[in-house]
Amino acid sequence: MQRIKWILSIALSSILGGCQSDLALLADAALRATPQLSGSDNVDKNESDVPSTQPSVPETTPVENVDQAPSCASDVRTKLLAPGKNPISIGCSVRLSSADVVNHPLILEGSGASGAVLDCGGATIDVSAGADRKQKTAIAVRSKKTASGPWEAPSNITIRNCKINGFVRIYGLGENADGATMKASSRNPDHTAFAQASAPKNVRLDNVTFTAPDGIPLYVGPGVTNAALVNSRINGKSTSVAIYLDAESANNTISNNVFGITTEKREMIAIDGSANNRITGNTFQHSENGGVFLYRNCGEAGVIRHQKPQYNQITGNSFRYASSFLAQPAVWLNSRNGNRSYCFKDPAYPFGSSASNLDFAQNNVVRNNRLEGGSESLIRNDDPSNRIDGNSATGGW
Repeated sequence: MQRIKWILSIALSSILGGCQSDLALLADAALRATPQLSGSDNVDKNESDVPSTQPSVPETTPVENVDQAPSCASDVRTKLLAPGKNPISIGCSVRLSSADVVNHPLILEGSGASGAVLDCGGATIDVSAGADRKQKTAIAVRSKKTASGPWEAPSNITIRNCKINGFVRIYGLGENADGATMKASSRNPDHTAFAQASAPKNVRLDNVTFTAPDGIPLYVGPGVTNAALVNSRINGKSTSVAIYLDAESANNTISNNVFGITTEKREMIAIDGSANNRITGNTFQHSENGGVFLYRNCGEAGVIRHQKPQYNQITGNSFRYASSFLAQPAVWLNSRNGNRSYCFKDPAYPFGSSASNLDFAQNNVVRNNRLEGGSESLIRNDDPSNRIDGNSATGGW
């Protein structure tokens, strides 16, 4: 049966392409109508309904005023500047200077890293010569699993005034949503709350310049809340996206940044089952492959995606298009809606992407964005609950 559903999904994708239509809704409902849990009503009634209440959203930008961890001992700075490429853990506050170069990956892990401030003072953290993605991760802010079982999450971390030749990863249960821990947790109806409780909170990157070595510069992992990238610049090249906001993450801010990066095929920012985020005041200099796409990556690696990409604000951004030829949307709400072969790989449960493959990108705001060299048709929306207004275009095509 699973194989039959997969074949039907592929056929449906081929017929519909990327079209978000009533036919897609009906077909998805039919495919998901197979009994899933014996003795229960297996259809999540809320999956097709517009939520009546908005989840809580922080009133202030994350991590502007927090209790700072004590300054590091002098030997920590010495270790950072010493030759070598071994990872170094930091659980204190340190300031570098503009002439400094650090080639060690930095790890801020668990509650012991809470309150840490890494002020590079213009210094460079360069791990771009690493052989793989892990070795090219300049800074990892991550949770730690305790011996007794719970996850110990860091909070209130500030990274500022840095030049980063490499990647930054912020994560709790896993670097992305495809791991074994996420897979097991996703079987539970309270998965989103557990992922968020187990992930870093209030991680702020301010005045950071990324130079990406063929990968995703900033990956905000599952369950991360109140992370922020502000007043920064992202350069280099990515074989994927520039920023990824992964499943079950929420309340993150991407504001007043310049995206000079080029992507090989994909959009600049992926909002994948992430909610209540603010994407405001940014300049996307190369938008031809897409700007900000909202979707829910149904069933990938057998992980049920629970949270929907809802209540996001995409406002006051500039999307620049050098060419109209095959240009992708600046903002695309519901960009997938089950149009992937792996959408039926999650098991049969009556919630999340197991109940429906659709994206449910609803109650989002797309307002006062400028499409330079493009047209207003590059904002794509098929759900009346989303508020689209005040956007302007200069391309005239």
